[in-house]
Amino acid sequence: MSSQPRLRFAFLLPALLTVCGVIAMLVRPPVLVSASHAVFDQFQRWQPRTYQESPVRIVDIDEASLAQLGQWPWPRDRLAVLVDRLRAAGAAAIVFDVAFLEPDRTSPSALARVWPLDESGRQLLAALPDPDQVFAEALAGGGVVLAFPLDTVPTPKATSEGPARFVVAGPPTLAALPDFPGLVPVLPDLAGRAAGLGAMTFRPDADGVLRRVPLVLSLDGQPVPGLAAEALRVAQGARNYVLRTDPAGLMAVRIGALEIPTTPAGEVWLHYSPPVTGRSLSAWRVMRGELDHEVRGRIVLVGSSAQGLMDLRFSPLGGVIPGVEVHAQAIEQSLAGQGLHRPAWVEALELAILVVGGLGVGAAALSLGALPASGVAFAMLASLAAGTWLAFSNARLLIDALLPGAVVLASFVAAGVLRHWLSERRQRWVKQAFSRYVSPNLVQHLVDHPETLELGGVRRECSFVFTDLADFTRMLEGLDPAEAVARLNRYLDEMIAIAFRHQGTLDRIVGDAVAIMFSAPVVQPDHARRALLCALDMARFSRRYADNLNAAGIEFGQTRIGVHGGEVIVGNFGGSAIFDYRALGDPVNTASRLESANKWLGTSVCVSEVIRSAVPDLPARPVGRLILKGKQTPIMVYEPLPDAGEEDVDYAAAYAALRDSHPDALARFQSLAAQRPTDTLVAMHLARLEAGESGDLIVLREK
Repeated sequence: MSSQPRLRFAFLLPALLTVCGVIAMLVRPPVLVSASHAVFDQFQRWQPRTYQESPVRIVDIDEASLAQLGQWPWPRDRLAVLVDRLRAAGAAAIVFDVAFLEPDRTSPSALARVWPLDESGRQLLAALPDPDQVFAEALAGGGVVLAFPLDTVPTPKATSEGPARFVVAGPPTLAALPDFPGLVPVLPDLAGRAAGLGAMTFRPDADGVLRRVPLVLSLDGQPVPGLAAEALRVAQGARNYVLRTDPAGLMAVRIGALEIPTTPAGEVWLHYSPPVTGRSLSAWRVMRGELDHEVRGRIVLVGSSAQGLMDLRFSPLGGVIPGVEVHAQAIEQSLAGQGLHRPAWVEALELAILVVGGLGVGAAALSLGALPASGVAFAMLASLAAGTWLAFSNARLLIDALLPGAVVLASFVAAGVLRHWLSERRQRWVKQAFSRYVSPNLVQHLVDHPETLELGGVRRECSFVFTDLADFTRMLEGLDPAEAVARLNRYLDEMIAIAFRHQGTLDRIVGDAVAIMFSAPVVQPDHARRALLCALDMARFSRRYADNLNAAGIEFGQTRIGVHGGEVIVGNFGGSAIFDYRALGDPVNTASRLESANKWLGTSVCVSEVIRSAVPDLPARPVGRLILKGKQTPIMVYEPLPDAGEEDVDYAAAYAALRDSHPDALARFQSLAAQRPTDTLVAMHLARLEAGESGDLIVLREK
């Protein structure tokens, strides 16, 4: 199992989530749009636009005005009086948020058709002034803007026939403007006398909330002004609109001295202020001349808040407001430069945040620990929330962090769950793999610290213990196979248990032979001491096990043990087909040959100078300088004294005489042999001396 390829594969998950987020951002499904609008609405509720004294007033056809002046619609000559009153009071522009699409139903001609009159009565009615004509003459005085609705039903040769003209500064890319195939035209006599004609059409969002007001729309492919735009143009005495475009669509509309940023669809985002009393004037009081000072120099919109007239809209602040107030607020914020903005570059910023955040947080969740990764995710989400709020509150920018935040959160959660799953899987694999090699108390260490486990070859200073049973092959020949296997398994179980108690790693088992290594896979600074103590415990157990069987009349050989250490290469040398964690190097072969040397030396445990020098406090007696098979350089070896509390002084003196080729070496070993008839190491040296050899250099002649 390779963790790195799986980890690289795991990075595909946050990448996939990020790609899904990018697709969602490009497609903009309705649920995402609604959620984003809900966030923007909440921002407005937290910080609505502060109302400031503005050159905008609403002449409100409210319930009180209807009670004073009669039900709607009022005769057009009464509206003419209203226009004359407002013009005389000095209004900068008079804007009707009322559509005059049909002749006045109170005109003499209309009444003549419904009243049963004789000739004299008809003549009397014909002599009366036509309210539409009176109204048209009032409009001719200038400064009045009328409204017309756009329609989804095609109108033959549809045209608004307004006085305004459009100049496009930039690429002619106006395809994003909402296009309507038709309109319901204003009465020609009225339209021809008005200073401006503006579309009163709104486009609420799917939830019915009105968040944007169009400054420019499209009528059968041709731009037409919105009612708020016409109000601003007429109030400034401007003649043309300048549409600033880029390849994405409309960027801004210049009206007189004002340049107003827009969406590519020609809309302005409204930053609503709470309802205020100073903005609206009751129509009946204006008609009586009581409020002339309130309209002087201001843009005056005529509309209705009366519920029965059904011109009510849902606001992001909650509740409903009159449609005329929506136009008024659009004009107010345009004059004050306080509108909300969502430039084209904002979408690129949101996309970049989504990609960087989704991939970055996903990578952090896969690469870092749980706490640091959580900190990265929290910092990213907090930065998104704080950044979008600061952009709104300080710069009136609408930045949608909802989808980027959702992708960041999803990437963090998904990557975290995946990493946890991979980690658990890796831990299970480590436990399964190394439970065959490592003492149980080390398995958890490897799980907790997998960085200490390097699969593949690494150089390491290690110590090795090799064991073998004497005469095992001959013993098998005289035993029932099942009985032989049972004895051997009991023997091996305890030998391996001893190795695990010393935290050794099982290198291999070959028949009755066992190989144990120390300081791999986990580094053990005291590996030489562990190896020697393990060898002594194995020697004690094996003697006891063999003696008990022999006492019961069951043949079982003694165990020979070799111990050596040095630099080796440890790792998985089983290739991709099998896991085979072991060590390779000359120290491994030397330890094995030391085990074999025991039968020539008469010892049961043989340790090298490397082990002896690392553990000088444990008593041992020198054996000699051995030239092992295949070697030319001798290696000094020792026999540890497992049951002695101190060094063997008599043997040490005899060995010193042997090493120095002293003449009394033979006599000393003869004396020791007489005292210790079962000391096989003494017997081996005595045999060498009696054969005429001298010194402590021993050349082994292994078969």
